[in-house]
Amino acid sequence: MNQGTGEITLLVVEDDDIDAEGIKRAFGKLKLTNPLIRAKDGVEALEYLRGTNGKEKLNKPYFVLLDLNMPRMSGLEFLEEIRNDSDLKDSVVLVLTTSSADKDQAAAYDKHVAGYIVKSDIQSSFLDVVEMLNCYWSLVSLPE
Repeated sequence: MNQGTGEITLLVVEDDDIDAEGIKRAFGKLKLTNPLIRAKDGVEALEYLRGTNGKEKLNKPYFVLLDLNMPRMSGLEFLEEIRNDSDLKDSVVLVLTTSSADKDQAAAYDKHVAGYIVKSDIQSSFLDVVEMLNCYWSLVSLPE
């Protein structure tokens, strides 16, 4: 998952410890060494993206893997916040969530997500998702 000028950081915004660990294990199985940062909700993710509240600011390029159903700030609220922030509005976000509701999918795509994956559709294996990210990053240029 390396991109021309440097490594791409993956910001995993996920409140479920088991799902977050599954993503981390998939990185290990694929021998990917890109930085992986976990935020437990949208508030903490914004702290990483903005470098506030003692968090070191993530430099571009980065990619956000976003759950929708989280405490404090949901994924849709997070999307609203970054799309209205001139410094963050070009963030590339992929939704990975339990919600298969049409209204959630429509709301996420309305906020210009790169894709929407329902966790039950991948049958508890995050390996396919991480492999897809690896292919995506090898083909697509991300904003610097």
